[in-house]
Amino acid sequence: MDVHAPYLVFLANAHDRLAAKTGYALVDWCPERVLGQCRMDGCVADLGVRELSPEQAAAEGARTFVIGTVSPGGALQGSWLRLLERALDAGLDVASGMHRRLADVPELVARAELRGCRLIDLRHHDGALGVGTGKPRAGKRLLTVGTDCSIGKKYAALALAAGLRKRGHAADFRATGQTGILIAGTGIAVDAVVSDFVSGAAEALSPEADPGHWDVVEGQGSLLHPSFAGVTLGLLQGSQPDAFVLCHETTRTHMRNVDTPMPDPAEVIELTIRLGRATNPSIQCVGIALNTSGLSEAQAVAAKQALATRHALPVIDPLVDGVTPILDRLLASL
Repeated sequence: MDVHAPYLVFLANAHDRLAAKTGYALVDWCPERVLGQCRMDGCVADLGVRELSPEQAAAEGARTFVIGTVSPGGALQGSWLRLLERALDAGLDVASGMHRRLADVPELVARAELRGCRLIDLRHHDGALGVGTGKPRAGKRLLTVGTDCSIGKKYAALALAAGLRKRGHAADFRATGQTGILIAGTGIAVDAVVSDFVSGAAEALSPEADPGHWDVVEGQGSLLHPSFAGVTLGLLQGSQPDAFVLCHETTRTHMRNVDTPMPDPAEVIELTIRLGRATNPSIQCVGIALNTSGLSEAQAVAAKQALATRHALPVIDPLVDGVTPILDRLLASL
């Protein structure tokens, strides 16, 4: 799945920053792909980029009108339709990570066919995929895993990939979710893949490569989350990581949207190694990425020190501390 840049990011009438998290992630991680933003009346979110209409953006070279906000239930709002049609009329592709497919909206399908534009449903993958084979392949792979979902796996993977490249290593961020695909420009949203083919999708995303090349694979879900363990296991065994980084947050008492208590990081590390050995017997944990956004500075320092002492691993917040200690451990051990 390829999404062409530059983007015009559509924030609709997002009522707060969280509702526009896809848009903010694009500005954080690939500002060179963002030409501007398009907002409706009542929009509170602001990416801090130029305000452009679809027509203005197209005239300046934009390629894709990206829906950078969310809506209740992942539905496409009727009030958005006119702007989506204007984007297509201006010659822009339209990309959406919503649950409802753009391809299921007859007005948009007709408009896209008329203008020769693409409707890109990021959350839905219709391409051919095989089942996982488990066969070893050349190249190096690093996976982010989590004690819970929505805990920082994407941001950690992006920071690690960027850090490897900065050190002169060939490294690619491999996107497995809709926002990651928009940042990378390519990828597979694995939550749209039939369960039998998730490990095959992970193999396709991180294929055989030169021995010194790193694929940094964006993790999804959590091995102990009642809702998402299946996709997490498929990614783990399909990507065959040589190493993984555990993503964790100390302030949560329960996993998101369920009554299951948060697991102990040690349990997740041990389980990841045990299950990961099915396809890579040498898998190892090289660090912990701690989301400290809910902690004071003093609390964050204490939490990182406690985890580092207990697990004998480097512990950092990628957005605060950078990823140097984890990369030092990774490159020294592999």
